[in-house]
Amino acid sequence: MSESPYIHSVNTKDFQSVVIDGSFKQPVLVDFWADWCEPCKTVMPVLAKLVDEYAGKFILAKVDTEKEQELAAHFGIKSLPTMKLIVNGQIVAERSGALPEGEIREFIKPFITSESDKIMLAAMTAHEENRFADALELMNQALAKDPSNSDLKINIARVIFTQDDKVGSLALLDSLSDDDKNKPDAVKLRAEIKMSDQLENTPDLDQIEQRLVDNPNDCEALLHKSHHLSANGDHELAMDCLIKIILVDRQFEDDAGHKGLLAMFDMLGGESTSVQKYRRKLFTLLH
Repeated sequence: MSESPYIHSVNTKDFQSVVIDGSFKQPVLVDFWADWCEPCKTVMPVLAKLVDEYAGKFILAKVDTEKEQELAAHFGIKSLPTMKLIVNGQIVAERSGALPEGEIREFIKPFITSESDKIMLAAMTAHEENRFADALELMNQALAKDPSNSDLKINIARVIFTQDDKVGSLALLDSLSDDDKNKPDAVKLRAEIKMSDQLENTPDLDQIEQRLVDNPNDCEALLHKSHHLSANGDHELAMDCLIKIILVDRQFEDDAGHKGLLAMFDMLGGESTSVQKYRRKLFTLLH
């Protein structure tokens, strides 16, 4: 069907070796098709183009369901074309229908490991081992190979931030496109940098606690205490301080309690159970 070394027509005899065993080396995209299926013929050249473009980063295995009815039945194929992506012997994703090229790219992209991804993995290992200079050198190598990769820029920005280079970290975040600036990891890092800046201008915790003994409704002290608690990882206690500010004085420092909560939500991420809990509290309080 194709002279490409990355495209294989498979049957029941070689499915195990080509698809299952092969998926432990690189992802295998299995395309279930039939000669009578017009949408299949639309997808075929798109898949052939992509597999050659990726040059071995994934393998395309084509199953003619008319000839290989046993395989089609085994995988429960109900409509054509159907694509199943197999990694390490497991189906990790599947789609049906004549998808446009853009959707197919997005379908396979999360499972493709690029050269820059491999370098980035080595960089993160170096970072975890406190070899910061090596980590940054490797990250810059990865970025040179894939300069449009926003995830690389965000990871580099995070490493720079851990080395107290907030200016450099923010510069990288500012270089992202508007869409990439809204990626959860970018939003979270920007919030962490902002929290760090706030802590630098915050009095000692002992002084803050004494002010709260004298006046439990001291909004400024509550705000400063939330900064310390957040920095120490006591996020729910920090959010309790911010909730109290809203209760005591909604107008304090231009609604600092509300804005502080939103910043913490960004920093912790929407999937955090604490964020979900305090979003509900905030909604009840405001409405």
